[in-house]
Formats: sequence, structure tokens, C-alpha cells
Amino acid sequence: MTACNLTIHVTDRSAQLMLPVERQKQILQEVRGGHAVKAEDLSTRFGVSVETVRRDLRQLADKGLVERVYGGAALSLFSPSEDSFDQRRSNFASQKVAIASLAAGLLEGGETILIDIGTTCHEFARAIPLLWSGRVVTNSVLAAAELAERPYVEVVLAGGWLRGGDLACSGRYTAQVFDDFFVGLAFVGSGGVHPTAGLTDYHPDEAELRRDWLTRVGRAYLLADSSKLGEVAPCRVSPMERFTALITDDGADAEIIQAFTNEDVTVLIANTDLGSRQASGS
Repeated sequence: MTACNLTIHVTDRSAQLMLPVERQKQILQEVRGGHAVKAEDLSTRFGVSVETVRRDLRQLADKGLVERVYGGAALSLFSPSEDSFDQRRSNFASQKVAIASLAAGLLEGGETILIDIGTTCHEFARAIPLLWSGRVVTNSVLAAAELAERPYVEVVLAGGWLRGGDLACSGRYTAQVFDDFFVGLAFVGSGGVHPTAGLTDYHPDEAELRRDWLTRVGRAYLLADSSKLGEVAPCRVSPMERFTALITDDGADAEIIQAFTNEDVTVLIANTDLGSRQASGS
């Protein structure tokens, strides 16, 4: 891959005041266009120091989005792997409780909802009020088991090929069950959530399943703790425009939240202190 000659723009104060996440988004767009980029050219383009650009490239490389090459960066072929279920369940536990609590407050009763797989979606199932009535369609064995004894909840488990850890079902049998229902409200788990790359995941079959049912649900809320924001997993799922809102926690950096709002994404921020109190009281 050869380095392209970037068009050099006369820098102005607006370029110099650009947030790092906005600058990184433009760099990423250039790289994804099939071009390698040079740090010196980017420095001139954005009116910042070469060291600032190198810091941007390091951050993009740390996320697996680009690969550092001599003098600049190129598109990364790196495919990050997902942490184990036990690690993910214990990491950011209070944040997930807070997100689940906020999401559960969106329920009205009498609706058919879809609960996705993953640790935050499992926490959401736990947070559903005991007196809530409705139908839950899910491919998460954990979520289904959590709600199975609820007297006012009808649980439909979309079985299929079972992946250990998350106890997540996928495949054509799972898809057939989802096809049988119109879902008004979906609560979606996440592998990575990026302002421009959208929702991504680590498992191709599960990513394909999500892409399919996301086209048919009414409102879709994306549940992602702050550690997922700005991350990109190997498998594409959906652009951010598909989601009614992103629900995250108050540990998210202001810059990344601004990057989402710049893409017209509605962001709901959960109070982690409240989540911590709920977790300790459960």
C-alpha cells in the first residue's frame, strides 16, 4: 500500500480547535478509503503538531482500527478477541446495573420485547420490575432463565446452536423463532460501539442474526458500558442510525459522547452511583 498525497488545506482556528475524536474520525475515513496516511501531512492538514498526530495514530492503533507504519498509518488487519464471559461479567458491574435500571424504566407493560445476549442484557433482564407484564423473546438462555418464574411474563426462548459462557443461541433455528414475532422494543447488546463504524461484534453468526432482526423491530436501544465506546470488533452489525438511543454510563468521556451526538445519536447516560447502590442492595 502506497501513501497518498493528501490535499493540503490552509489551517484555521476551527481546525486547530477540532476535538481529538473528530480528528481521528477523519483520519480513519481516509485510511478506510484505501490510503495510507503520513503524520507530517496530517499535521499540516489539521494545524496541529506531528506529536499530536502521532498520539492520534497510537490511539487508533490501540483500538485495532489502523496499523502503524513508518511515518504514518494504514488500515489494520488486526481482529481483536473478546474477553471471557466471567471477565466481562465482573468488569464494570455497577455500570451495567445502572444501564439496566435506566433501560428497564422504558418499559410500559403489555408489549413484546426482545432481549439480546451478553452480560449487560442479562443484567437488564434482572432489572425488569417484578410486576411488569408482557412477552419476552430472547436467544439468551441466561435472560430466559432469569424471567422464567415471573408470573406475568411470557418467555419465548429462540433456541439454536448454543455458545458456552454467554449461553447464546444462534443459527437458522433461532432466526425462525424471531421471524414469528413483531417486536416493538428491543434491547441490544454490544461488542463494540463506534460513532461511525456503528455496532460491531465478535461472532459472525450472531452478528448476522442481529442484522436480520434489527430490520424488523420497532424501537431499538443499544446497551453499552463506557468501556465499549469507541471500540470496533471484527464483525459489522449495524450503523448507529438504526438505534433509538444509546444507553451508557456516566464514566464515558465527554469527547466520545460528543462524537456520538455529532452523528445525531441520542445518548442516555445512567447514574453509576445509583447503579452501585442497587447492586449492593440486590
